[in-house]
Amino acid sequence: MILSRTLRHLFVTRAGTRRRFTDAVDADIESAIRTAELRTGAEIRFVIETALDMSDLWAGVTPRDRAMHVFSDLHVWNTELRNGVLIYVLRADRDVEILADRGAAAVVTSAQWESACRVMEEHFRAGRFREGAVGGVEAVAALLERHFPARARDRDELPNQPILL
Repeated sequence: MILSRTLRHLFVTRAGTRRRFTDAVDADIESAIRTAELRTGAEIRFVIETALDMSDLWAGVTPRDRAMHVFSDLHVWNTELRNGVLIYVLRADRDVEILADRGAAAVVTSAQWESACRVMEEHFRAGRFREGAVGGVEAVAALLERHFPARARDRDELPNQPILL
């Protein structure tokens, strides 16, 4: 199992990720986040990582572990209502993780986040990266909107642009 995972991480390339998440797809993700944040007072970040470093693989870092590290590095936790959400895609593992700060995690169940992940993974498996990413942002926004409706004084606390690591 560790050998097959290592090989996937060695042979999945950043160029392949860029072919799937083109500038146009990135622009659509950014637009979806901007639109979502007009409907909710929560904040959404979207990160795509091609593969882990070999040292992380050998240390047994899981996609969830890596997502937690990225969540912290990007200060997704640093929003007024503690309702920042990270959508993290690890392409080599074909995995999507959604991490939410305390405010959002207290009102949205793990099963609901997992359902949004499955929507994205299903599209990605079929090669529909734009549809998967935008559908995932919309699914997350729908969950957040129920508990964190947009407020008149909302400000954009986190950048909307997706990040390719």
